[in-house]
Amino acid sequence: MNNLPKIILASKSPRRQELLRLMDIDFRIVLKDVDESYPDGLSPEEIAVYIAEKKAKAFDESITDEIVLTADTIVAVDGQILGKPENAEDAVRMLQTLSGKVHRVVTGVCLLHKHQFNLFHDISEVFFRKLTDGEIRFYVEKYQPLDKAGAYGIQEWIGLIGIDRISGSYTNVVGLPTEKLYQQLKRLV
Repeated sequence: MNNLPKIILASKSPRRQELLRLMDIDFRIVLKDVDESYPDGLSPEEIAVYIAEKKAKAFDESITDEIVLTADTIVAVDGQILGKPENAEDAVRMLQTLSGKVHRVVTGVCLLHKHQFNLFHDISEVFFRKLTDGEIRFYVEKYQPLDKAGAYGIQEWIGLIGIDRISGSYTNVVGLPTEKLYQQLKRLV
């Protein structure tokens, strides 16, 4: 992947940054404020892709040869969309909602290159065992769930003790489907 144009990661997520480093991809971080609202009636897949594209559009006029990588991850369970929690109590509520259930993690990705919006998404199913209120509160107090969709990180304590299994991409649950990203980047060069 040495012949890739320069990559701009439009995300402050340390998890996405680490995944790109593990993929041995050079990148720089550029952030822009983007309204992450979306129209009613969209499916979880459509929401994630819509927001990823919206984030990329903020760069369209200012980018020349670089690739801008934007992403958005959401959690869907029982017809609800769980984004990032607003506060600790909201995080507790979200984790109680996920406890003992299967939910879907959807990540929408946009690769903006030469004014072309290359959009894709990935879906993983996550099987949470029944969590006690004590486990949930311990996690919310000790870790930082407020910057994560669904109020949890699979790579953290709660993922280690609470997730029975996943169906699909692990890295998608972390926040960036690296397997699909790699294939899409290869198609751009």
